[in-house]
Amino acid sequence: MAGVPEIGFMQNYSTPHLVVLAITIVAIAVGVPAARRPGAERWVGAFGWVMLAAGLGWMVWWWLPGHFDVHQSLPFHLSDWLRVITGVALITRSGWAVVMSYYWGLTLNLQAVLTPDLVYFRNPALEFGMYWFLHVVALVAPIVLVWGLGYRPTWRGFAAGYLTTLGWAGVALAVNAVLGTNYGFVSEPPGVASALDLLGPWPWYLLSVAALLAVVFAAMTWPWTTDRARAASVACPSGLVRRRVARDERAVRRTGVISSRRGDTIEA
Repeated sequence: MAGVPEIGFMQNYSTPHLVVLAITIVAIAVGVPAARRPGAERWVGAFGWVMLAAGLGWMVWWWLPGHFDVHQSLPFHLSDWLRVITGVALITRSGWAVVMSYYWGLTLNLQAVLTPDLVYFRNPALEFGMYWFLHVVALVAPIVLVWGLGYRPTWRGFAAGYLTTLGWAGVALAVNAVLGTNYGFVSEPPGVASALDLLGPWPWYLLSVAALLAVVFAAMTWPWTTDRARAASVACPSGLVRRRVARDERAVRRTGVISSRRGDTIEA
């Protein structure tokens, strides 16, 4: 990163990294059953506001004089978009935000959790804490939304998620070409070992990633679109997601429309 000198970095799979991974597992184990209890939408929404404020606040931090660097501070990393989308998904449970949180949070964000490129520039303690809070929430949130609250992507959601991903990559490539940056690692691989190392040199790994994501996103969608899964859920108006319903609610589907927990109409 030019302009702001590096003052250190986190060694992957060091003790701090392993502690964070352990905390992540505990958060998932606690969050999913908690989200299945009555009234869970209230605390899920509150956590969404925290995530949204933290994500936007962290962007502003990098825009401050003395922190700004064109290679780091502009909001073109996928994680910059994901932080906002995850907050919106937790607050509103809108179909598009839920599917993007699901597809990005459990794939590309997962790589940032398992093989982080965490370099310190100003305040190591703050940068460590914010990096991990934002990435761990982006990982736990879609698990809570899907396995806890019961939202499921549809094939229409798959198409929206995949096209949005290609759109983000195109924007990042264009910005990188103009500014000489490497947002999203779409112009060169990261400086640490990562899954991209297995997918060929640049630019060929972009095609490999595009094909791989199509397969992975489809595999993440298919279990929720089987006849059995559809019978246990109802469609949301956007058509991008469905929501799990209890057995007694399924009977109501034959007589009309079910109202969702936040007033979002779910069509029978």
